[in-house]
Amino acid sequence: MRFAAIETSTEWCSVAVWSDGEIAALERRAGNRHSELALPMLEKLLRKNQLDAVAFGAGPGAFTGLRIACGLAQGLAFGRGLPVMGISTFEALAQEAGATRVVACIDARMREVYYAALEKRAGRWHEVVAAQCVAPQSAPKPPGDGWVGVGSGFEAYRQELASKVSMVRSMVHPTALSVAQLAAPRFAAGEGVDAAQAAPVYLRDKVALTQQELGRR
Repeated sequence: MRFAAIETSTEWCSVAVWSDGEIAALERRAGNRHSELALPMLEKLLRKNQLDAVAFGAGPGAFTGLRIACGLAQGLAFGRGLPVMGISTFEALAQEAGATRVVACIDARMREVYYAALEKRAGRWHEVVAAQCVAPQSAPKPPGDGWVGVGSGFEAYRQELASKVSMVRSMVHPTALSVAQLAAPRFAAGEGVDAAQAAPVYLRDKVALTQQELGRR
């Protein structure tokens, strides 16, 4: 099986191509340039070869980045009739962490974080604390010990969040490589949806504070 993976939910832009168990990947710190970087990066890896499916980082994360990844996945899949797989940004973060108990936390701006705790069992990630958008100080501590905190939320709110985990690796970020690793067994099992059904996961609809809210804070 050969499929493309796209991850643009953070300031990093990364793409990958899975080909029968081998992965080629490219990554760049993009800032706000994901839309101009992602497709040329992917074309370098594809070299006009055929695809069987497309995976993308579905979120939560930056609204614009999620739309870019989903739109690019749909664009690649529509004309070819390929299945599409959205992979949770939390799972991709957990996959990058190199641990079996991971608290994934992304800076959601507006003094909130996207937050979840995941544990790896039988080769798959399972939510122990459900995905949520929450103020850092109100984020629930997962049960038990040995939790590793990863993601930009720990970098932005280390003081509020450090007590909830045993170790912090704030610089870990989701990648297309981890998206590909997570998508491969699911595609092999026949999972995936029609391109028209692919959609990002936002967790929050609001993108900015009002002037009144800014004044209160």
